[in-house]
Amino acid sequence: MDGWRGWDDYARFYDWENAQTMGRRDVRFWQRLAAKTAGPVLELGCGTGRVAIPVARAGADVVGIDRSASMLARARKRLRRSKLDGSLQLVRGDVRLLPFPRASFGLVAAPYGILQSLLDDATLEAALEAVHRVLRKGGTFGIDLVSDLTSWAEYDRRVKLRGPVGRGLTRITLIESVRQDRVRGLTSFDQEFVERRGRVSRSHRFSLAFRTVSVEEMTRRLDRHGFRISAVLGDYEGGPWDSRADVWLILATRH
Repeated sequence: MDGWRGWDDYARFYDWENAQTMGRRDVRFWQRLAAKTAGPVLELGCGTGRVAIPVARAGADVVGIDRSASMLARARKRLRRSKLDGSLQLVRGDVRLLPFPRASFGLVAAPYGILQSLLDDATLEAALEAVHRVLRKGGTFGIDLVSDLTSWAEYDRRVKLRGPVGRGLTRITLIESVRQDRVRGLTSFDQEFVERRGRVSRSHRFSLAFRTVSVEEMTRRLDRHGFRISAVLGDYEGGPWDSRADVWLILATRH
């Protein structure tokens, strides 16, 4: 199973859904981290620019990389509207094979579960090795993990969100099913977005899969790849972490 499948289809709805769920509650955290960094910032899985654009607007030089052409097309549209003067570059690429010179970045950011879309050990290990290569000595690798996905209840075709989009002439309904593969630690979200405009409706179906990676497991992997853990946080304001926290944040420093 490839964790990147489904993201091209999701691009059309990503900003609409995230405005109602995640919103911008993590953005200040990444802005503050970037402000403490000497050198450019790399965001893994930058998607539509939800994090990368405000971080660049706050004064950082940012490179965003994503595998999805559809996500990047939306990011480029937002970037043109933002009128940023060259402080954000968008690159299509694979996080396992980062196409940048060694020691290019002072901060590598992996917001909101991006590493959990890497669904097997080999893929995750390749990504961690690639980050180590492009991060400067003493630089920071920031990871935001979605907490314990495998504890989520399974359900079938539940209406999760409803609301207008754009000027309100079109309404969207998200119908979602959750499936668990606890042996492999995978949680799959089967999503159907129904767009309705007047009497005309269109349905878009795709699946997204994520892997639960515990804080303890991720810190062990980082240690093996030459990182030193500098902080484990339980919220975006720097509060302490425990296993019940809604937010799992790891900050690691490259040796």
